[in-house]
Amino acid sequence: MFADASSFVQSVNSTFIFIVSVCVFFLALITTMMIIFVFKYNRKKNKKAVNIHGSVPLEITWTVIPTILVIIMFYFGWEGYTLMVNAPANSMVIKVTAQMWSWKFEYPNGVKTDTLYVPINKPVKVLLHSQDVDHSFYVPAFKFKKDVIPNRNNTAWFLPEKLGKFDVFCAEYCGLRHSYMYSAVVVMKQKDFDTWLSAQEEKQKDNDTTSAVKL
Repeated sequence: MFADASSFVQSVNSTFIFIVSVCVFFLALITTMMIIFVFKYNRKKNKKAVNIHGSVPLEITWTVIPTILVIIMFYFGWEGYTLMVNAPANSMVIKVTAQMWSWKFEYPNGVKTDTLYVPINKPVKVLLHSQDVDHSFYVPAFKFKKDVIPNRNNTAWFLPEKLGKFDVFCAEYCGLRHSYMYSAVVVMKQKDFDTWLSAQEEKQKDNDTTSAVKL
């Protein structure tokens, strides 16, 4: 969950940890106070609670503290959102096409694959398009998700920082075989990626030539 697989992991995890910590703190505080009141004002002890009709300090406290917490949460969220929508100028652009029920990836040189291969430490900008219904391009290890909608081209980017193979899911229910809409991102060293891409380009040219001869 906390593996540094992309540049977004730290900001997303920090926001997540802060919000969960605030929730756990207030859950513990409220639960503790409820238990204390149950025992303190138990009927058997003949203690009677007294209503408070107004308390300016109390009202200021429960207004100011939540406001500050919400502003902090908004700040973390805005910083993360700004980071995710502004792709670097040197990003490698890859076209991502979603359809029921598969992913297709097209590289700048025209190579097409059903698995996404990218070089490590290279920003990747994805152009997202759907051929049919709503989908959502989701890479859990990268803390990265973007909707893929028909008749609309969405864009997003990520910076892979760890070698390996990472799952790609569709996070939007898209039909009967939604659970089969699975692929992967393979992060490679730059030289290995260049070799792989060149080999795929040559292979695709050979296939195109063979098809043309048969016709």
